[in-house]
Amino acid sequence: MKLTVVGGGSTYTPELVDGFARLRDTLPVEELVLMDPAQDRLDLVGGLARRILTRQGHPGRITTTTDLDAAVDGADAVLLQLRVGGQAAREQDETWPLECGCVGQETTGAGGLAKALRTVPVVLDIADRVRRTNPRAWIIDFTNPVGIVTRALLQEGHKAIGLCNVAIGLQRKFAGLLGVAPTDLHLDHVGLNHLTWETAVRLGGPEGEDVLPKLLTAHGDTIAADLRLPRPLLDTLGVIPSYYLRYYYAHDEVVRDLRTKPSRAAEVADMERRLLAMYADPALDVKPDLLAKRGGAYYSEAAVDLAASLLGNAGTPYQVVNTRNAGTLPFLPDDAVIEVQAAVGPKGASPLPVHPVDPLYAGLMANVTAYEHLALEAALHGGRDRVFRALLSHPLIAQHAYAETLTDRLIAHNREHLAWA
Repeated sequence: MKLTVVGGGSTYTPELVDGFARLRDTLPVEELVLMDPAQDRLDLVGGLARRILTRQGHPGRITTTTDLDAAVDGADAVLLQLRVGGQAAREQDETWPLECGCVGQETTGAGGLAKALRTVPVVLDIADRVRRTNPRAWIIDFTNPVGIVTRALLQEGHKAIGLCNVAIGLQRKFAGLLGVAPTDLHLDHVGLNHLTWETAVRLGGPEGEDVLPKLLTAHGDTIAADLRLPRPLLDTLGVIPSYYLRYYYAHDEVVRDLRTKPSRAAEVADMERRLLAMYADPALDVKPDLLAKRGGAYYSEAAVDLAASLLGNAGTPYQVVNTRNAGTLPFLPDDAVIEVQAAVGPKGASPLPVHPVDPLYAGLMANVTAYEHLALEAALHGGRDRVFRALLSHPLIAQHAYAETLTDRLIAHNREHLAWA
């Protein structure tokens, strides 16, 4: 089995390689190709990746290349983990929206739109080349904003599925609080990428006992602290939102907080410099502890499980993925991309039935779905008017004066990445 990671020079990659090594029985990888345009990063990351496999006695081989067509040729699956513009662009995404009193974040709001505009054309070009070179390969997208990018891929007919680590992170967290194995828990996870709620936490599978009320009663303070949301809000909702909902439920508080400290991009850039220095050490043959602070926790487990299921190996029966709605949530268009539990196999993902969704969540999902449609139109066709429409539609903006100013700043900060600007 051959897998290709586009963006293989990322500091995330050793986490992924460690998962491939540990979970070799689930996903028997014979060749892992790391593709990246940055040869210097490839050399460092590829060297550590080989040492990790050697230490764990994995028989597979690591190949590194800057040639995309060669990288995807013959691959069974292609994993996308890109950051167009690097941490410098992320730094901009997280700062200029704050100047207008709006959340500065790389996956939602104005910053998220900027990232989508930079990313979608690049990803679609990669996907076209994958289809020409190797049309049978699955494309697994881990590149943010995952919902918009996956929708772009599916809209163009690519064999694609989106992956996020929020659900697996919550599953691990809840299992620890309840004192059970993560595999014993099934989450009723519903929403859009980075806009999700856990409406039930079930023991044993989709039809198991819902222990969410017990979880909130016994551990609500801990969960609320992790989410940085007030405990009474969780008690009122009766569900557990993802931590990204804080941008909506506590927007002004978040803006004040973000204005008083260094950006997350600056923190990550510093971590990346330190990680790459560690990767250069020829004695290092394990992923360093610092990598856990970089983000992407449990990404490797989720990626291995998903790839194994798509490629006909022994993945778990149900997984949280980003896939086409196709009537699963009747209040959203069929071509919307939703993030839900699904049965995954070689033919793709089949979402499990979802219990009726409270209007409190359904309304916000519908609003953000409309924004994602407009965001994709702007990413595909360009133009200031399309950018403005997308920003005006976003519930974190929604005022014409903000949308006008943010449109001009977005274009100014991203001109080198926008072919139409």
